[in-house]
Amino acid sequence: MKKIYNLKSYDFHLPPELIAQQPASPPDTCRLLVLDRKTKKITDENFLNLPNYLQAGDVLIFNNSKVIPARLIGKKITGGKVEILLLKQISANTWECLVGNLPIKKQMSTPITFGGSQEPLLLAGKIISRAKDTARIKFNLSGKKLMDQIFKLGQMPTPPYIKRLAKQNEYQTFFADPKKLGSVAAPTAGLHFTPRMFKKLKQKGVQIEFITLHVGLGTFSPIKSDDITKHQIHSEYFELDKTTAKRLNQAKKEKRRIIAVGTTSVRVLETCFSRHCHPEHSRRANAGCLTPKKGFTKIYIYPGYKFKFIDAIITNFHLPQSSLILLVSAFAGTKFIKKSYQHAIKKKYRFYSFGDVMLIK
Repeated sequence: MKKIYNLKSYDFHLPPELIAQQPASPPDTCRLLVLDRKTKKITDENFLNLPNYLQAGDVLIFNNSKVIPARLIGKKITGGKVEILLLKQISANTWECLVGNLPIKKQMSTPITFGGSQEPLLLAGKIISRAKDTARIKFNLSGKKLMDQIFKLGQMPTPPYIKRLAKQNEYQTFFADPKKLGSVAAPTAGLHFTPRMFKKLKQKGVQIEFITLHVGLGTFSPIKSDDITKHQIHSEYFELDKTTAKRLNQAKKEKRRIIAVGTTSVRVLETCFSRHCHPEHSRRANAGCLTPKKGFTKIYIYPGYKFKFIDAIITNFHLPQSSLILLVSAFAGTKFIKKSYQHAIKKKYRFYSFGDVMLIK
């Protein structure tokens, strides 16, 4: 097995104190590590200086998916505590969930209530079916009434390495679209951006665009195969609309830089790339372009992948042996990413969801 396909090549030791437990305040005052893929130069910066590394005409693409406060704490009839994590909506009143603290044999039809006795309307549900790792729960409410209760009672689904209860606005991008509700984990690269930063970008002449990808729990799923090519990537829902695709194709035609904010934006853009363009897409024949799409993507990007559309990435520092560190290693080179991460550790950058950020250009 080639070394680049060996999972151990993407491991590193991170001192626990470098795992950020809360975001910078304000979020745009975090640190920025700038990586130049051509010169292999590593530059320590402040995120507020990001516009200095951009130019008029650059296009930044953000994921506008909104995070659901998907962690619900409930009780069985016996009073025992049950924690569930909403994963995917199946129908107006039914969700696919992870269910903790409840033996599998006792899960079926077990009533679970959510909220305290002081609540005028208790949210309740019961498990109606089981799969290997998940369960389907049918709630007593549906549609907007159900979602209102979830936002009232739920906690933000921060990863287990964050040991504090996050506020809803901490784990939500300020530009998240209420009509694009569906993520059970935040597209964390976008958390650093503020209205102040957007104003700076627009003054610089940077074009801002939005796509949607609903981040699933699979984002945090560890790779279990020593051979990374054997890993089965998770599936996530995405949308790229026609007008956005047209603007991005025009920018690419004009040789302007396409900068994906976050690995989720990368996955959408690379999923929607096609070598065979319809004439209306304004790219020369067979050069390739984005085609508007919506559906589910299982694109798995690891070293050896040839990027089709993006020119730069803004992204957080990722977990060792994760599909996300494989993606950035594919973009910047495994050795360069490893060197950059060791530099970041030495310089005491803050890692993971609430940590600092990188620009890889």
